Amino acid sequence: MAVKILAIESSCDETSAAVIVDGQVKSNIIANQTVHEQYGGVVPELASRAHQEHIVPVVDAALKKAGVAKGELSAIAFTQSPGLIGSLLVGACFAKAMALALDIPLIGVHHMQAHVLANFIEDPKPSFPMLCLTVSGGHTQIVQVNSALDMKVIGETLDDAAGEAFDKTAKILGLPYPGGPLIDKYAQQGDPTRFKFPEPQIQGLDFSFSGLKTAILYFVQQQEKAQPGFLQENMADICASIQHRIITILMNKLVKATKETGIKEVAIAGGVSANSGLRKALTEYGEKHGWNTYIPKFEYCTDNAGMIAMTAHFKYEAAAFTDLTAIPSARAEFAS
Repeated sequence: MAVKILAIESSCDETSAAVIVDGQVKSNIIANQTVHEQYGGVVPELASRAHQEHIVPVVDAALKKAGVAKGELSAIAFTQSPGLIGSLLVGACFAKAMALALDIPLIGVHHMQAHVLANFIEDPKPSFPMLCLTVSGGHTQIVQVNSALDMKVIGETLDDAAGEAFDKTAKILGLPYPGGPLIDKYAQQGDPTRFKFPEPQIQGLDFSFSGLKTAILYFVQQQEKAQPGFLQENMADICASIQHRIITILMNKLVKATKETGIKEVAIAGGVSANSGLRKALTEYGEKHGWNTYIPKFEYCTDNAGMIAMTAHFKYEAAAFTDLTAIPSARAEFAS
């Protein structure tokens, strides 16, 4: 009998549901929340309310698109951690109630582990062991992946995540939220070598982006003071230069990680992996250093239930189920 799993993702401001059948994602429905744009960032209370409005129609749409009835499901998966606690609770409570009503297993999924395994949704799939650079608004990590359920963080940010660096920099530049994609858009029209921004000298495989953000702030203030209108006149080159520095920080650490581990299977994941500059850089570095590189489709880069479903598939095979008493956690160690 085919294994059919319904997965729910509600860690931040996207309500998503997906159905996976024998390891093949058959649907991946995402409802975005535009209410946060006017506030310049995600408002937790508004996010949880929106999840309550979206979750039933999103789940219904995912099941219908996959052609799977509720009674055919083998398990229910949900994002257990990390994320906004109010948002996580909506998905967790819905998943628990449905699993209990259908008398089928429940599978709790770590959000960042799911980002890594998004690389296994479509072909070509990486081989183990592999390295994955996971970059999002809340996390920046280099993960050594020995198997689908055996992962270890070998490098991470000491302060801001790469996604935060993009969004906070965009705010400094006067760009609306979410600013990361706008920096990417401007960067495609600019000269990445025109302005030089510092690269933090952090030991080992860890990252730091707070100093870069401060350097950009001072740069903008000084240039605007000396030449009013400088920002608007040079927006494309500024964005290209900022994006270039963030990407080189990421890629230089990834090169170091491949040399230390000897691993040549290299992937990226997370919301920032949708950035065109980073996707291009991974391909170029891969060709230069002899890596086999992997990049998820755009729909599997940002928060989505397809990646939760893929992780649940591996956990179902290992009978790694979650008790109905399990509670979601806003912060949780990256654990298999």
